[in-house]
Amino acid sequence: MNDSSQTRVHGPWGWYDSIDRGECFQVKRIVVNPGEILSLQLHNHRTEHWVIVKGTARATLGDKTMILTEDQSILIPCGEKHRLENIGRGFLEIIEVQVGPYLAEDDIVRLEDRYGRV
Repeated sequence: MNDSSQTRVHGPWGWYDSIDRGECFQVKRIVVNPGEILSLQLHNHRTEHWVIVKGTARATLGDKTMILTEDQSILIPCGEKHRLENIGRGFLEIIEVQVGPYLAEDDIVRLEDRYGRV
């Protein structure tokens, strides 16, 4: 995709662009504002692979929490609860690769959310 076909989606935590997609995959550039956190969630139809390209993240996967920095990554299996938090002073930027038979946003099952979206 080129820049003219990208659609920026804003959330209370930051924004994302869908930068490429195919029949069973989607690639997003996600930017999380300093101090913000995405909902604790899971997906029933896709796996996700996060690659940190800028900043420092606290990632939750199942019952484990880990700190990830630039050039580190994590694989989120389908059905596993997960969360991403920007614990740095600057913007957190990740590339997310989604793989699965269904990639729509309504495959987000929110378990906890500081913005009241549960």
